[in-house]
Amino acid sequence: RSSTHFHTNIINMSAPEAKRPKLADKANVLMVGTGEYTTGYVGGTAADSDKGAGVVALTMFDLRRRGKVDRVGMCGVNGKKFPGIRNHMQKNIGDVYNNMDLTCDTFPSDETVDPKAYLDAVSTFQAGDVAIIFTPDDTHYDITMACIEKGLHVMVTKPIVQTLEHHTNLIKAAKEKNVLVSMEVHKRWDPFYADARDRARSQFGNFQYMYAYMSQPKHQLETFKAWAGKSSDISFYLNSHHIDFSEWTLEGIARPIRVTGTSSTGVAHSKGMKTEDSITLTVQWENLNDKSLGCAVYTSSWVAPKGDVHSQQRFFYMGTNGEINVDQAHRGMTVAQDGKPFASVNPLFMKYTPTNGMFSGQGSYGVKSFECFVDACRAVNAGEKTVQDYDDGSLATVGTTVQGTAILEAGRLSLDADGRPMDIVYGEDGHTPVGIKPHEF
Repeated sequence: RSSTHFHTNIINMSAPEAKRPKLADKANVLMVGTGEYTTGYVGGTAADSDKGAGVVALTMFDLRRRGKVDRVGMCGVNGKKFPGIRNHMQKNIGDVYNNMDLTCDTFPSDETVDPKAYLDAVSTFQAGDVAIIFTPDDTHYDITMACIEKGLHVMVTKPIVQTLEHHTNLIKAAKEKNVLVSMEVHKRWDPFYADARDRARSQFGNFQYMYAYMSQPKHQLETFKAWAGKSSDISFYLNSHHIDFSEWTLEGIARPIRVTGTSSTGVAHSKGMKTEDSITLTVQWENLNDKSLGCAVYTSSWVAPKGDVHSQQRFFYMGTNGEINVDQAHRGMTVAQDGKPFASVNPLFMKYTPTNGMFSGQGSYGVKSFECFVDACRAVNAGEKTVQDYDDGSLATVGTTVQGTAILEAGRLSLDADGRPMDIVYGEDGHTPVGIKPHEF
């Protein structure tokens, strides 16, 4: 560290009234949402997926054990679930790992059902604290806005919001309050993904073609029945992963200009759910340097059969000078165990198996995604970094993820217009989408 920086510290230490640089200050974290990703608790039992112990709560308790987090809060809609959630966390976290303090303030109270409980929860936190939102897609905007108003830094699961208008409003609000607002896309910390991005950006030239597929088994329709087809769809939920990969990878290289949506139906309808089984978005990208075109096809499904993995996920990317294939579902590790189905496992995402009784998943990209955000918030609070520093691709900040929202919204609009292509309209900078309009033939 530079001598001037050290000198400042010395001065601050000797002046009791001056505030010391406070990266030492721990983050207080409010988790909004009590479902599968936060707690692993679904329908009164452990989730039947690759996330039975959850991800968010487990990570926050571990960050507290490691001195980065202090107060932890959790907010849902139905307080009657909390006794079950506490038992579940004790069984899957407290009884499995040593030294895990599961103390957690919960909102609303155990006998209350309140969709606006997040307002009470947020009021007990201060500016500079951290909110992590894992709730149904259509609730992201209101909850995020309430957190920003209070001066909280916010991380929201993908898709951050469902419309360009909401996204633009969040950027404005975050700027006014000078808070860090970011989308949680843990795939950015997947070493395969990160390397694919860097290769594509540095060696593959202009964008030509990409095909991405992501699926989840049909029983997820039950997990998500409260909102599936009513307030969101499988494209917002799963296509958002690879669309974010494209926006992150092609930043400064290409921009999306047209989106066409097509779907398949049948399975969800037969269960009485008015939603698509799979959605394919075909996106025309335009290379910025010479206006040449590239094409990307993103397909997502939630009617897959139960297989060796919870989620099939793979993509093929081609540039003018090279191509890359990534199968993120199969990392070359399979497990067969009495009483359990054969599985291809991915400890790179979450390593739940303890080492000498301790949680040892700190290197997993599921954990890193949150830890990097908490570290960033602490650095901003300490004055060591500015919010703008993180627009460099190191986090999926609200200001650098607008194209993804535009693609997802345009895809939904195209589906609702019987597959009519939708054009993405850009402002003066040529980089940030400002609108969507039906394509004129």
